Amino acid sequence: MLVLPARLTHDDAPACARMLAQALRSDGQQPAVADAGALQDFDSSALAVLLDCRREALSLGKPFGVANMPPRLRELANVYGVGELLEHVPT
Repeated sequence: MLVLPARLTHDDAPACARMLAQALRSDGQQPAVADAGALQDFDSSALAVLLDCRREALSLGKPFGVANMPPRLRELANVYGVGELLEHVPT
């Protein structure tokens, strides 16, 4: 499982996206699940990181989903029209 940090803002996004992409590439053929439960301090950059992660997972042939999405992040995803892309958690 990919674990998001407690803080994920614009300044943190590039490093976090690189870390998650590297983890995806080294995780074999396991479904890609990003655990957003630790997120406390975040902005819309968290969505950009998750969408980058989704793109990377799909390019590797892995299903992608987000677990433990905080309500505020879910609201942001719906406002930006990407909620459905991040909802499904693969099993």
